[in-house]
Order: sequence, then structure tokens, then C-alpha cells
Amino acid sequence: MRKLPILTLSTILAGLSLSALAIEYRTVESVAILYDTPSLKGAKLFVVRGGTPVEIVVSLEGWTKVRDAEGSLAWIEKKELAARRAVIVKAEWAAILRQPEENAALSFEAERNVSLNYLETVTGGWIKVRHRDGQEGFVRASQVWGF
Repeated sequence: MRKLPILTLSTILAGLSLSALAIEYRTVESVAILYDTPSLKGAKLFVVRGGTPVEIVVSLEGWTKVRDAEGSLAWIEKKELAARRAVIVKAEWAAILRQPEENAALSFEAERNVSLNYLETVTGGWIKVRHRDGQEGFVRASQVWGF
């Protein structure tokens, strides 16, 4: 009887590309309906506002299963998702600073559930964001979701 080699988890993971392991986020373009199945005939679960970030879980022809900041899963028509990225404030209040430093001057504040345009991830646990009115700054990554 021939023995087959045993593959360890680290060997398997080493063979996968990093992009295959990356979490992918998109932003809901405008007000959209989320469904329990990938069909317009499915039950309508809730309405989501434009600018809301979602995590892509599964993509099928014309439909995408997404996870929201609260962890809920639902289906959305693929055409409702934009390539641009947004984050949503998860802290009660988030201070958006002018520089990615704790002692930097305040640019603006955003309250829980405010959507901000994601610009880039900066070293040291900071995310560069832009408010829809044009103000930019840096927020602690721990205070937002969707990047």
C-alpha cells in the first residue's frame, strides 16, 4: 500500500496567492435593497443607503453576497456596487486628524455610522479618509470598518 504525503496547513497556505486571501470591500452606489437569496423574487431583508461599505463574500452572475459592518449577510444586485471604497465609523465619535499622529490637529469629527471615502491605509494603524464635503484627514483604523 502506497502512502500519500500529508500536506500541512502552512504548505497549503503557502501555495495560495495573498490576493486570494485578501478581504474585498465595495461600496453601495445608491439606496439599494438587500435580499435573502440572489433573486428579485427573494424576501427583501432591508434597504441600505448609498455610501455604505460592504464586504464581498461570494459573487455570482449578477448578484453578490455581502456582509455589513454588523456582520449580517445578504444578497445585493452586483450593479448596485461601486468600485470606490468607503469606511463606516464604528466608534461613538471618531477624531479625524490632519496628520497620522496622536497629537496632530483635528481636521473634523465624525459620529457612529457616518460613511467616509477610503483613500489609503497608512502605517501605524491609520486610514486616510475624505468626508463627502471634501474635508480630509486620518482616523485610527480601530474606529472604522470597511478597509
